Amino acid sequence: MKNLLAIILTGIIGFACAQTKPAKLVTTTENKAWSESEVKLSGLSESADVIIDLNKTEQTIRGFGTCFNELGWTSLNMLKAEDRETVMKELFAPETGANFTICRMPVGANDFSLDWYSYNENDGDFDMTKFSIDHDKNTLIPFIKNAKKYNPSVEIWASPWCPPSWMKYNKHYASRSSVKFREMIEKRMKEQQNNGGNPPAASSMMKMMTDPKYANDLAADKEGREGTDMFIQDEKYLKAYALYFSKFIEGYKNEGIKITSIMPQNEFNSAQNFPSCCWTAKGLANFIGSYLGPEMEKQGVEVLFGTMERPKEELVDTILTDSKSGKYVKGVGFQWAGKDALPGISKRYPNLKFYQSEQECGDGKNDWKGVLHSWDLMKHYLNNGVSVYEYWNTSLVKGGISRWGWAQNSLVVVDPDTKTYNFSNEYYLLKHASHFVKPGAKKLEAAGTYTDLLAFVNPDKSVVVLIFNQELAEKSVNIKVNGKIYPTKLAPNSISTLLVN
Repeated sequence: MKNLLAIILTGIIGFACAQTKPAKLVTTTENKAWSESEVKLSGLSESADVIIDLNKTEQTIRGFGTCFNELGWTSLNMLKAEDRETVMKELFAPETGANFTICRMPVGANDFSLDWYSYNENDGDFDMTKFSIDHDKNTLIPFIKNAKKYNPSVEIWASPWCPPSWMKYNKHYASRSSVKFREMIEKRMKEQQNNGGNPPAASSMMKMMTDPKYANDLAADKEGREGTDMFIQDEKYLKAYALYFSKFIEGYKNEGIKITSIMPQNEFNSAQNFPSCCWTAKGLANFIGSYLGPEMEKQGVEVLFGTMERPKEELVDTILTDSKSGKYVKGVGFQWAGKDALPGISKRYPNLKFYQSEQECGDGKNDWKGVLHSWDLMKHYLNNGVSVYEYWNTSLVKGGISRWGWAQNSLVVVDPDTKTYNFSNEYYLLKHASHFVKPGAKKLEAAGTYTDLLAFVNPDKSVVVLIFNQELAEKSVNIKVNGKIYPTKLAPNSISTLLVN
């Protein structure tokens, strides 16, 4: 009888396994990207290290993306046309590579523009009669149109780094003097030396960031500072600035590009030596509630608050609880230290949309250390309610130097000498999520002893598990999905995606 029972049980297990497709496993290590294999269904006796319950869903994922910056487009145009098109197809074509569906762009110049500019530098033109987006027709507009060639439905949202300079009290694009910035770097270098740090590295950084070709001409006594409004708080300026946004929306619409949402100011607490503008939360609440909100409502464009770069929940609360601005704001974008304000805000305002608006940008080395940090960021943001996750620089030349001298990482790295390119390891990290996690997917709660992972269920019911092995040895992890166990071998120091259909 026991033998008969064993035969029957073996047959049942064998039939069940035969009826279940093997799971797909894709793995990336520092030296080898995107290796594909299969994970076959296990027997019933093994215990699970990870348990995925499809009934325990969290936020809905709207998509993944990147930012359209001028230096991204100029670097891609160093390549042969066919190579550039290969890159753009990989990034944007559905079911091909990264599957990017929602991206950011600047309103006017940012720190990765060719130079500083706005769409109207005519002092006193409150009616915006001389407003023009002609500058963007050489860079940002063809960049976006190239992306939309591969994915016509890619969603674009925008935020300014700086208003027209004549709308600021200091009449300058910058908010920090290069002289003061140099003094700060020198002070940090000295502190690093005194603490036994690495003086050559500090000296190299200071030399690059304080090179005269990256300097601005802002006088030290014209600097802005956090906690103040650098934008002129006068009704005619505020009204004109709201009109400026409308003209931007209309200008891009005439180019066949729909802007779906606006954030009023990038990093509104940060006085930078590149285009920037400090605002108080109270000043932004007034601008959104009385000027920008009504103007964007006419345009059918959503207002999102951000970008939030400080760990101060009370600043977001100021906007969201204001009787005027609160009714217009449909979501909040967080970046850098703002990530620490996300958990509390997402819990208190569960009906809002939450964006990771700019992944931290690294040091231009594009090494595996950057991947590890980026993975920690991805886990933090997605575990705390964001529905949109976006990288910063799409493409840069090797070394990734910004207009003001900061070396940063990018998804695509272009060698200007050989006119060749490669996708960075951080690109593959993002692709491990964006290629498999579709818009409309639900974030899933995961239980068990192994926690270095993220899990999702797609609209087609396929399950995606992103899992990292940060150890230097191979690791076996049993992943239980829908009651079935998939014994998964994780390569040393690797990111993997398990896809269960």
